Amino acid sequence: MEDWKEFSGNTVEEALEAALAELATTSDKVVYEVVEEASTGFLGFGKKPAVIRVQKKAVNPEEIVKTFILNVLGAMEVEATVDVVNNEETETLEVQIVGDDMGILIGKRGQTLDSLQYLASLAVTKETGKYVKVKLDTENYRERRKETLENLAKNIATKVKKFRKQVALEPMNPYERRIIHSALQNDKYVETFSEGEEPFRKVIIAPKKGVVYEDRRRGNGRYGNKRFDSGRNNKKVSSSREFHKRYGADTKDYSTDYKKDYADYLESKAAAKAAAEAQAKAEASKE
Repeated sequence: MEDWKEFSGNTVEEALEAALAELATTSDKVVYEVVEEASTGFLGFGKKPAVIRVQKKAVNPEEIVKTFILNVLGAMEVEATVDVVNNEETETLEVQIVGDDMGILIGKRGQTLDSLQYLASLAVTKETGKYVKVKLDTENYRERRKETLENLAKNIATKVKKFRKQVALEPMNPYERRIIHSALQNDKYVETFSEGEEPFRKVIIAPKKGVVYEDRRRGNGRYGNKRFDSGRNNKKVSSSREFHKRYGADTKDYSTDYKKDYADYLESKAAAKAAAEAQAKAEASKE
């Protein structure tokens, strides 16, 4: 909680107005005490201003985030519960939203979830007066998305090494780009870097310059060395149509991969729910 500060004015009301202006807040978010009432004196002599002590109310970041998200969910007519944990080690408010059919909250490639996370961080930062990091998740989406992107990175890296051509992935946010970079940071044959401006910034996976590849020659089982050429043979593959044309129609992109992953998750969730209902029915029949 902040320290008390003194403010003065011709009246208590004027002193409070001065305090709210300096603290950039509203009257419902402060407490104050009157130190001295204003005095008009006698014939203009001995006039004294009103003096008050003001302090901002203590704020609870967890409650601010929870209330904000519940209000948004209410406006979306989404029924869910919200659990907030303050992870002091990472200085992050970790928020879990639990409910049925959370796909609408996740959105395409997590865009809706990311937007809500950003707004929640702004809301709590505004109330506390300092930046607060918020991590929003539902149905274990963040971990499943991480696994999907790591698989994507490895699959594309295999294609890059095979065809000696760099590949541009679809635009991603900074968090997802870091996952790609991290997944391939120890690969001695490829390198990753980002290009473009937000929100269209994307990761490029390219053959590492100067690395010598070993190629198996057809028919005689011998190996020959081939060095990556960073010139015309390193033309960027920027469109999904060109990518599929070069590498085959069965090539995975991460949006398709995630759809399958999410479908599997929903099926397992439904199976677990059905099993629990069957067990409950069986136990009820024994009574």
